[in-house]
Amino acid sequence: MDTRELASIIAGGESQTVEFKESFGEESLETLAAFANSAGGTLLVGVADDGTVKGTHTGNESLRNWANRITQGTGLNPAIGKTHVDGKTVVFLCVEKSPVRPVACAGRYFKRVNNSNRRMTDDDITRIVLDKVGITWDEIEEPRATLRDLDFGALSTFRAECNAKGRRPVPGKDSDKTVLEKLGLFKHGKLIRAALLLFGKAPQSLYPSAILKIGRFRPGGIIADDREIWGTIFAQIEAAMEYFRGRLATRFERKGLPARDVIWEYPLSALREAVTNAICHRDYLDLSQTQIRWHDDRIIVVNPGKLIPPLKPETLLQPHVSRQRNRKIAELLYYTGLVERWGSGILEMSHSCVKAGLPEPLFKEEQGAIWLTFPQTGNTTATAKGSEKSSEKSSEKILAILAVTPEISAAEIAERIGITSRAVEKNLARLKAAGKILRIGPYKGGRWVVIG
Repeated sequence: MDTRELASIIAGGESQTVEFKESFGEESLETLAAFANSAGGTLLVGVADDGTVKGTHTGNESLRNWANRITQGTGLNPAIGKTHVDGKTVVFLCVEKSPVRPVACAGRYFKRVNNSNRRMTDDDITRIVLDKVGITWDEIEEPRATLRDLDFGALSTFRAECNAKGRRPVPGKDSDKTVLEKLGLFKHGKLIRAALLLFGKAPQSLYPSAILKIGRFRPGGIIADDREIWGTIFAQIEAAMEYFRGRLATRFERKGLPARDVIWEYPLSALREAVTNAICHRDYLDLSQTQIRWHDDRIIVVNPGKLIPPLKPETLLQPHVSRQRNRKIAELLYYTGLVERWGSGILEMSHSCVKAGLPEPLFKEEQGAIWLTFPQTGNTTATAKGSEKSSEKSSEKILAILAVTPEISAAEIAERIGITSRAVEKNLARLKAAGKILRIGPYKGGRWVVIG
């Protein structure tokens, strides 16, 4: 590492992968272990917390002693070197993410969180161990359960849905036990956790936090409705959708007599995708519950657990790979058509919102959970601004289309840009009032003129 590269690292300050120490000590070992348990990193010795270069008087013999202490204390062998910055000696120690994790330091385990080291919890260690042996939480055998804990009526319904969907036909001649074994839900005489969550008579007796909470919030912090949904994953998804169908506002849009479409306040397909994803991909090691917070101007789905790298909130609305925290649960939901294996569900959810004239859903990672928000157009200043921007973009697209195909109908425009015909009509009226377009002739058989 040359002087210029080191100076650039110092200028960037401490971070997830960079730590400063004025001198080498036990905390340095903890930092290196935390780096190895996270994404790797660089420790600079001879630099103060604020980035001031203090320098360190360290010879080659001292560096060898440091290397021995690190190996004895953590089992790591970092790359060690020194260079000069502003005429002072700075030592750098670089470690990669360890392929053999968790790495201990004096019998304790640390991880890197932003620019600090944190003690790893038992759950953190469990996640690393599961990842190391190549299994997911839901694939672990459950010694507390037997076949008597399953609802075979729910399994029968699942078998019928599998055969109807065709993704994994289940022969009618196979016994329930044989089906469970073929699906990988019954191993070595034991049910795995996924079997209990999907088909158990009382999954929450084993996993108390595996429930779905729905709250209806009114202005002023008033909770108008608060309920917990228990039961299997399939039952929770259906109960949540039944809750929405019974409470969402609707309107009707005529397609011509006598046909008409029911337009929901929020697209049901988008809500189903959000609820299914949350329950399927939540971190069941986390003792929090999956939550749906319904406000007057938005619906928020809070899902315990962070995204699995390399996924980030900002990449979810782009084509992305599918990362499955609960592999077996995701597999069985796929067989029934509730989830896709190609990471396309979120994109379809976003498309449904835009087509309904709503803003795209928003994602953020906060407080150890994924927060998905469905904003509703025009109910708050923030959503109104978002709606205005969305409308402006739609108007720009419409102008571009009219300039090339002036005879096009509102329905054809709607199909092209993915919004409703009603939204197109509103944009056309707005553009006409602003003097940006002019209609020549009747609406059937006429054409649009883009002014200027």
